[in-house]
Amino acid sequence: MVEPADRPSAAGQRLSAPESFGVSTLEPGLRAPAQPPGRLVSIRVQMLDDTQEVFQISQRSPGKVLFDLVCVHLNLAEGDYFGLEYQDHRKMTVWLDLLKPTLKQIRRPKNTILRFVVKFFPPDHTQLSEELTRYLFALQIKHDLACGRLICNDTSAALMVSHIIQSEIGDFDETQSWQHLLHNKYLPDQDAIRDKITECHRKHVGQTPAVSDYQLLEIARRLEMYGVRLHPAKDREGTKLSLAVAHTGVLVFQGYTKINAFNWSKVRKLSFKRKRFLIKLRADPTNAHHDTLEFAMASRDCCKIFWKICVEYHAFFRLFEEPKPKPKPILFTRGSSFRFSGRTQKQIIDYVKDSELKKVPFERKHSKILSNSGMSPQSSSFRVPKESAMSVQLADQPDSARLAHQAESNGSEEPPAAASSTNGFHDIPAAPGSDPIQSRQNHHGTGSAPDPQFLNPESPGSEDSPLGSPHVVVNGNGSVNGQGMGSTGILGTGHSPEGRLLSPLTSPLLTDAGCVRNDDEEEARRKKFPTDKAYFIAKELLTTERTYLKDLQVITESFQGVAGKDEAFPDSVKNLISASYDPVYKFHQGFLREVEQRLAQWEGRSNAHIKGDYQRIGDILLKNIQGLRQLTVHLQKHSECLVELERTCRSSRKAEALCRDFEQQRVCYLPFNIFLLRPLHRLLHYKLILERLCKHYPPTHDDFRDCRAALADISEMVLQLQGTMMKMENFQKLLELKKDLTGIDNLAFPGREFIRLGCLSKLSGKGLQQRMFFLFSDCLVYTSRGMTPSNQFKVHGQLPLYGMTIRESEEEWGVPHSFTLFGQRQSVVVAASCASEMERWVEDIRMAIDLAEQSSSPNTDLLSTSISDNKLSEDGGTELESEEELCGSRSSLERQGHRGNTTVHVCWHRNTSVSMVDFSVAVENQLSGNLLRKFKNSNGWQKLWVVFTNFSLFFYKSHQDDYPLASLPLLGYSVTVPSESENIHKDYVFKLHFKSHVYYFRSESEYTFERWMEVIRSATCSASRSLPSTRKDLY
Repeated sequence: MVEPADRPSAAGQRLSAPESFGVSTLEPGLRAPAQPPGRLVSIRVQMLDDTQEVFQISQRSPGKVLFDLVCVHLNLAEGDYFGLEYQDHRKMTVWLDLLKPTLKQIRRPKNTILRFVVKFFPPDHTQLSEELTRYLFALQIKHDLACGRLICNDTSAALMVSHIIQSEIGDFDETQSWQHLLHNKYLPDQDAIRDKITECHRKHVGQTPAVSDYQLLEIARRLEMYGVRLHPAKDREGTKLSLAVAHTGVLVFQGYTKINAFNWSKVRKLSFKRKRFLIKLRADPTNAHHDTLEFAMASRDCCKIFWKICVEYHAFFRLFEEPKPKPKPILFTRGSSFRFSGRTQKQIIDYVKDSELKKVPFERKHSKILSNSGMSPQSSSFRVPKESAMSVQLADQPDSARLAHQAESNGSEEPPAAASSTNGFHDIPAAPGSDPIQSRQNHHGTGSAPDPQFLNPESPGSEDSPLGSPHVVVNGNGSVNGQGMGSTGILGTGHSPEGRLLSPLTSPLLTDAGCVRNDDEEEARRKKFPTDKAYFIAKELLTTERTYLKDLQVITESFQGVAGKDEAFPDSVKNLISASYDPVYKFHQGFLREVEQRLAQWEGRSNAHIKGDYQRIGDILLKNIQGLRQLTVHLQKHSECLVELERTCRSSRKAEALCRDFEQQRVCYLPFNIFLLRPLHRLLHYKLILERLCKHYPPTHDDFRDCRAALADISEMVLQLQGTMMKMENFQKLLELKKDLTGIDNLAFPGREFIRLGCLSKLSGKGLQQRMFFLFSDCLVYTSRGMTPSNQFKVHGQLPLYGMTIRESEEEWGVPHSFTLFGQRQSVVVAASCASEMERWVEDIRMAIDLAEQSSSPNTDLLSTSISDNKLSEDGGTELESEEELCGSRSSLERQGHRGNTTVHVCWHRNTSVSMVDFSVAVENQLSGNLLRKFKNSNGWQKLWVVFTNFSLFFYKSHQDDYPLASLPLLGYSVTVPSESENIHKDYVFKLHFKSHVYYFRSESEYTFERWMEVIRSATCSASRSLPSTRKDLY
């Protein structure tokens, strides 16, 4: 029980959160455990913001009860990173043991104050999903700086203090900042660097408290003393040293300089005997150390305290789950029975990914500016990227990524409340994103604001609530403290309308409000329309043509409008794009009008259907495909446009910035390079539609002859342009991957072919570590997700494929679905998530090895830095600390838009992979049309215009909208037919589900139902096919 405070609210306490509500961090999904009967005792706990709370516990309660009560009071979902420490009767600082009774540890509870502090410091603060957790970590860093525990140089100290001040008082004001520094002590020697602090603070204009916390942790994690708690000791020679423990292992310091480190993989046993602390190392002939290292500490109690925290650190960061208690011996006991109690870091991350946690606002005690916890650091000052891979803590973002922006109605100034309702979610200043995972929408584009009723969430208690569901993107203008944010309104790595945190890859926030169609009306409407399969094939031509024309508008109107106003953009490129795409756009405008008129006649919306001459589509296709052949010269120049645009961006920073900013507009819902290739892709769609028509019609049908002639013409065009198309698809994919990777100079190298990307676990001295692998025709590159808000992947190394061999090694290493890659310079053991994933990787790697050995072209290194340098960073080596590096995360965001929603990030968060064959199949399987959508427990069906492309569903209110309102990445989802028990008593319904997220979609006919099932399966079931043999010869 918590005594109610007299003050309005305590810092760190979430606003409007009932004291008895919350989530226990030690028992996922449960409230605080019931206390055993007995007299209640008051325990005082000091929080990280220096406030104190009194908790009532039973005198027989274990420490876990008190700790759970604190976490429930804070509504802290990631509480296992924290602990309760206190001074015992020996005046020694110890951690509260969660398994032992609290009052057996604290002998004088009335005179003891426990401190709620950070206990486990992860190396990567992006693993912290909740803003509240990052805020508490930031408070810990602030405390460590003030007491002199976090030692660093003046540059680092000034930069960290400037972020703390920015989060407390907001943007720089000389008088206010100076007075604030005079009245607050952040550093022991603060006066000496006061000018440097104010100079750094001046650069943080517009930065929200959430982003300041993120940047503070980004700087702190690079410091050698980050999270270090020194325990005095001496070596065998009597030299004064200090021991510490970190996520990597046991550290040895002399003064404040680290002189040695013993990685967990090298340590065989930790023990203590009286006041001697013993480290037994694994046998290693190359190691100069003795087998057993001995350190003398002040007393046996000091040894035991340090030994316990080592045991806990090892279990928390190295084990997959909480260790089981040892069985009690029958007669004699030997050694300590102490064990780690709580969730491991892996369990926390998995729990946050899989749970639908409610995001509740909290108050920052020391902050004088309006801040809301419904945001994640990345979304406040940065815009959210494109492809709706959103959404990876999206579902995963850890990550993440979590974004939520203050919504404002487009083109008008309204009070915050009105702005918030425009997009159906609460007014939230900003937040950094995850995850993840995501869809990018523009905040500066034109168009009407979304209907307030379109994206209203379901009731909080509903199972359909989109909490944590894979990425959702909601369009809207973002602002922080009245300043525009260039971010998209996203609910994915972001938050739901109620401010709840969504995992980075979450499902669209589409609700039943608005556009709800009465079922009887729907059935009556359907009976009026033709039922012939040819009609529905023709209707697919119409719906996809509408989407195609909208995509062409992105180039001919939106992009050219932006480029035309910029004098720095070369006229030659403007003219080339205009000359190549404008004629194609005008041609398809006429084509679309003819198709719309024919479908209206076919449906009986004119008197012409009486003659029966208009229930056909082949004549229009034949006429327009013959007209399209005359535009072949323009289609052939589209590859030239892509190459010239890339060359321009490489040579001109202004042009690169223009293209990057344009991609952040909501109208550009995919990478811009994909739009440039749309006309070539559209030829494939015409060919597939005509093949279905010819297969459906008997040879005697009136429309068969025209369809067959049109098919012959379009097949000839596809064959003529196929080589160019395949080269450009590969080139475009390399350019996109270049934006997602850091540490690469020349990825788009002539002759290099992309084959597969995806998530694998790499076995190292630290155990299995999640890594993103990229397979090309000449090398295999492995990376990890970056520490900066840009969410790029940092290259750790590459393995040339020439001379590589591969061997399955599950029995050798005891790791399921593992295999070993033997390269000329190094070997790597990796594990896939399942047997089918391993088969895909092994098959593609073997094929790539064959390609590399057949190629006579020399191997070219991808990395801009040496492999050894990258490997040093991966293995926990020290990193140089400079002002440029410390500011790196901020500047990288200014250079490149946030890319948390790309296919790469979806694969990272959903632990899957995608091949170039999958991308090619996705190009062929684009589809558009109206669908009815329903949640698991909702009543009505909502009509939406849905576009499937790039492994995602994009949702619109109608086909006339210029940009999508939400998106759902499908990688990892399953598509099935509802079972009887689900009580979906309608025809043509398919079900999408990923973990606990379930959506039902209803189509209008058997043909459209089969088509949607077909294209969605192509995205949810990764292909495992070899590349065509002719593909090798194209590069």
